[in-house]
Amino acid sequence: MDAGRGAGPPGGGTAARGHGLDQRLPPVRTAGGMGRDEAVGCGAGAGSGGAGGVSGGQAHLAEYGAAAAEVVRVTGDSQEHDDASLAELGYKPELKRTLGNFHTFAAGISYISILTGTFQLFYFGVSHGGPAYWWSWPMVFLGQLMVALCFCELAARYPVAGSIYNWAKQLGGPHVGWLGGWMMLTASMVSLSAVALAYQVTLPQISSWFQFIGNGTGKTDAAANAVLLGTVLVAFTTLINAFGVKLMARINSAGVAIELIAAIVLIVLLAAHLTRSPAAALTQTFGLGAGQNLGYLGAFLTASLASAYVMYGFDTASSLGEESKDPGRNAPRAILRALVASFLIGGLILLFALLAVPDLHAKELSVDGLQYVVLSTLGSTVGQIVLWCVVIAITVCELAVHTASIRLAYAMARDNNLPASSLLAKVSPRFQTPVLPAVIIGLVAVAILLINVNQPQIFSVITSIAIIMIYLAYLLVTLPMLVQRLRGRWRPVEGKFSLGRFGLPVNILAVLWGAAMSLNLAWPRAAVYNATGPQHWYLRWGAFLFIGVVAVGGFAYYWFVQRKRTGVLATHAAVTPDGPPPPTS
Repeated sequence: MDAGRGAGPPGGGTAARGHGLDQRLPPVRTAGGMGRDEAVGCGAGAGSGGAGGVSGGQAHLAEYGAAAAEVVRVTGDSQEHDDASLAELGYKPELKRTLGNFHTFAAGISYISILTGTFQLFYFGVSHGGPAYWWSWPMVFLGQLMVALCFCELAARYPVAGSIYNWAKQLGGPHVGWLGGWMMLTASMVSLSAVALAYQVTLPQISSWFQFIGNGTGKTDAAANAVLLGTVLVAFTTLINAFGVKLMARINSAGVAIELIAAIVLIVLLAAHLTRSPAAALTQTFGLGAGQNLGYLGAFLTASLASAYVMYGFDTASSLGEESKDPGRNAPRAILRALVASFLIGGLILLFALLAVPDLHAKELSVDGLQYVVLSTLGSTVGQIVLWCVVIAITVCELAVHTASIRLAYAMARDNNLPASSLLAKVSPRFQTPVLPAVIIGLVAVAILLINVNQPQIFSVITSIAIIMIYLAYLLVTLPMLVQRLRGRWRPVEGKFSLGRFGLPVNILAVLWGAAMSLNLAWPRAAVYNATGPQHWYLRWGAFLFIGVVAVGGFAYYWFVQRKRTGVLATHAAVTPDGPPPPTS
């Protein structure tokens, strides 16, 4: 998602607009720049039931009947079936079940955010792989499709809030589930900050009125202004999420509709200005990789990050399962539709941009990316309209990331897997949504934003690493799922989405892809982790160091402190119809 402008080497930037492949949307450095990113959940048997927890997620709650009656206004049979599925996992229904097919689809596609990702990262792909980098788009899609297909089976079986956390727990046990949830939660809060910074590379390009701090030429003007604009965006998404899922869904769906229409119109306009054939463009490597050990393959793998940083977050469609109608059927469809639509529309935008740009060798293509293509091909008026559409795309992307983060925190807290879980898991009686996680996650995101003002290199590394943590969290789902298949323990839900005999090969490919891309993302490249001077070894190796600290430090806290308290909180546990409550230890 970039519509940023300015001069400077790829990965570096200027005061007007810096680029770095820091995250889905690279972060705004002192010299400009920006970044972006998903959610997770929980199931029965969360643990042995510590303080305030109930083993297996069962409890006798006299108020259960009244609470369930308030939750949903859907058809009786459908609601009862959905709530019964939730009760089987150990939870009583508390969130308002109002979302339909398009709402869940919109949640997934807005997290991926076609315009956000393609506009922000096109320049990086071209600068490091030439126009031939386009082939990484279908490559990443096929790899992520294997992951998405596995997720579809899981969404049909476990349609609960906070998808990744719950799936990892159901497949690999409470320890694997906690680690997957912790990785996702950390990455999600960083991603919320990174996406918010994307306003800086778009709004000041529309009008200088949006440059509130300085005139954009000062050393910290861009970075400080990015924090200001980002804080406004985070405050907006916090308020919307605090007022309930229905308002969030309406705004998100409207934004997605505008983004999809704008993307299709952009494709048509670019297609009307083609100046070369696909063969003439998609074979151009610009000699990149020459003299390197892996030759062009090394350059291509670096450029492929521009695609890998876009196509993720599709599981968000499932993380709203407790607020969706018939999620066991609708969530798998929404996951696939979000990923396939993003691949087709995003791929066509990138393709026609390369075929329509007047000069394929123009240096602006590697610096300003798609903004240069739009302005040079379609003119300034159309360019301004496209930029406003990108602003809308950034807004709904931020909203989706925040929503997914809240569902993840709620799902973990409901299992007593976070500090102050009883407060974090509390659902507002008025808005029927967790309010406190929305506020806390928003505050943490703003605090992370402040790092960008004086430490843009560190912020750049952190936001890049957040993407890797999401890929690793996905791997913590697909790998245990593969183990379950090999042991003959995995059984899809009858009558719902199933891969059938293709399940095992698809799952194997999903694991191999996830491991390979995680390694590719983490590889200590200067272009990614230390794009601007001064050079530091700990920045180059930041992925391994930071993830090690987050994973080991977080798991140590869980093992020695939180593990002993794990168990579905009694106020959130489903009721057993007969007999005494089960033991808590």
